[in-house]
Parts: sequence; C-alpha cells; structure tokens
Amino acid sequence: MKLSRLFTQTNGRPYDGLEFERRSSRITNTNGTVVFEAADIEVPQGWSQVAVDIMAQKYFRKAGVPARLRRVAEEGVPEWLWRSEADEPELARLPPEQRSVGEDDSRQLFHRLAGCWTYHGWKHGYFTDESSARVFYDELTTMLAGQMVAPNSPQWFNTGLHWAYGITGPAQGHSYCDEKTGELKWASSAYERPQPHACFIQSVSDDLVGEGGIMDLWVREARLFKYGSGTGTNFSQLRGEGEPLSGGGRSSGLMSFLRIGDRAAGAIKSGGTTRRAAKMVVVDVDHPDIEGFIDWKVIEEQKVAALVAGSKLCNRHLNLVIGACHSGDFPGEDRFDPRKNKELAAAIRAARAVEIPESYVQRAVALARQGYAASSSRTTTPTGTPRPTAPSPARTRTTPSA
Repeated sequence: MKLSRLFTQTNGRPYDGLEFERRSSRITNTNGTVVFEAADIEVPQGWSQVAVDIMAQKYFRKAGVPARLRRVAEEGVPEWLWRSEADEPELARLPPEQRSVGEDDSRQLFHRLAGCWTYHGWKHGYFTDESSARVFYDELTTMLAGQMVAPNSPQWFNTGLHWAYGITGPAQGHSYCDEKTGELKWASSAYERPQPHACFIQSVSDDLVGEGGIMDLWVREARLFKYGSGTGTNFSQLRGEGEPLSGGGRSSGLMSFLRIGDRAAGAIKSGGTTRRAAKMVVVDVDHPDIEGFIDWKVIEEQKVAALVAGSKLCNRHLNLVIGACHSGDFPGEDRFDPRKNKELAAAIRAARAVEIPESYVQRAVALARQGYAASSSRTTTPTGTPRPTAPSPARTRTTPSA
C-alpha cells in the first residue's frame, strides 16, 4: 500500500492540531463508596466525560506495565517500530512497588494500538515503503485521538500489550494462521498473538463433556468473555426435558443447561473490567422446550420492568418523605414525628399505598434526620451544609439471559 497524509503534516508528528488535558474518572455505589477512581489521566481536549470514563475504567491497562522500557532490535524492522519490553536493569533500581504501573495517558493506548497494527502490517509486507508505514501510524493515532475511528472492545483490551510493554502470559487456547505458511497454529502466549475479535457464533452438540459439547462450550465462552468478546449459540441441538439418554436415564432438558451458561456469563466480567459478558441464546421454534425458553425470557424482561418501576416509585415517594421532614417550622425532633408533622404523615401514607417497604420509609426518615435533603443531585441541607443525595434503596442490577 502506498499511503498519503490527510490529518497529519509531512513532518511525521502525530496528533497534529490536537491538545491534551488532565481529567478524572470516578464510579461510586449508591451509598457513596468508590468503586473506581482515576485522577489526572491525560485525554484529548473536548472528549465527553462518558468517553473519558469508558477509556479509563475499561480500556486502560490497570497493571503490569513496566515503569522502565527498552526497545528490542529486530532485523528488517524500522527502529521506530521496534517492540518494547521491560528494562530489567533499570527496574532493579526502583523500589518493588514502583516497578509495575498502569496506563494513565490516552496516548499510551493509541500508541500500542496503532503501533501494533503498523508493526504487523510491516511484517506482513502490506506497505510499499517505510514512509507509508509511518503515514499509517501517524494517521491512525491522530484519528483515534480525534474519535474519527475506533476498534472493537477486544482490540482496546488486548492489542499491543506485548508489542508496547512486553506483557505476556500462559497460552489460553487461542489459535492463529501463520502469515508465511498459511498453517493454523496454537498461540504460545496470551498477548503475543492476542484475542482482538469481537463477536462469535459458536456451535454446541448434544454431548455433556465431549469436544464441542455443552461443558466444552462453557470453556470456550469463558475464554472469549475473559478477553472482552461476546458469543452466541443456537441450542436447538440439545434434547428436551425428559427425552431418553443413551445410558437409560432421562435428560434434564435444555433449560437446566442454559441457566448454567447465564450464571457463567454474569460472573465473568468482559475483558476483566466492569461490564457483564455479552451472550446471545437462540432456540428453534420447534424445539420441545420452546415454551419454557420463551417463558424464561419473558420472566427476565418482567424483572427488568419491575426493577425500573419500583426504583422510580421509591425515588419519588422516599424523596417526598425526606422533603416532608424538612418542611414547616418544627422544634427539635417534632419534624420527624408523623403524629406532629402532618405533611410527613401524608407522605408516609402515600408511600405505603403503593407498597413501598416500611423499612425503606423508616430509612428515609433516618436519612433526613442525618441531614439529607430531597433531591436528585447534590443538595444543601437546611443548615447550608452541602451533603450528598440520599442513596436509593431500590437500586439493584439484573442480568438478563441475552
């Protein structure tokens, strides 16, 4: 390929015209405890907070990045494209706790992605000359920073970790096609030949523990989930509940195995970060267990609807209870006594009428007594002291099966 520049200048400097700034990302539970926090990370100026959060929370490598790196010379590869690895003599000079760090600059992420792509493009002979390879790298880093292009999640998670930092790990059962021989080979490490693909459709046979069977599918799914991919399968090959087995018993049915797969997907965080693994489940309409399958899907949707409706009701009525506690001019504790505070009594009756749990109502009164005010964001108490909003007692999470 012969490439020319579009977004960068001829001096080969990436990020032309882009400014970077320091930002922070933070996730908290409803009770205020911090789940994740990254301060002073460098990102392109103008990125939305959502984009910053996704990069910091999901795509930055959190650990295992050597604090000191050295280039690994490789014959036939331009020096600027040599891969890096830990500089052990320099690391030995540092305290042990400072030798391994995480990514904290978006340019580290852009570099490992575009650099790894360019490196393998060079190795495969895709570029006409070194100048085209350099154009490819410069343009891609600039386009990534400018949000003009973005790869799928497994690329963000896995690509370039070995090329940029020398990160490796035991083989995880991935295979690849040798670029020289066309032969299918098993990867010898986890990140030298990473798992960069997104969505897979996998088959399953009506076999419990054999290759390609039910339990083998859970292993393959776990491998994909671990490295950030999603997977889907048509389970119509599995026999229905009560059908005969070769050993003389009866099958426990399709649904019993689907529930195992659903729990496994819920337990494995995609890419090892914060999101649930993506899983698609399909069954043919003529399968003996199709009614049970459809009912299962319906129940999961009903759970979501119930959680949403319940959360909104709790948010509305419990805020009214808290607000009523701060209404009027009552001495001392009288404002928290529904026998004396008629507005509070009315708010409590309204909450009970829509079956808000009594423990939630009493918790709202207790929070008001602590100084929380009714609001959907940070508020000010009657004394003028800023306090966080009362956490919603109904905020929970569901994991539908597909």
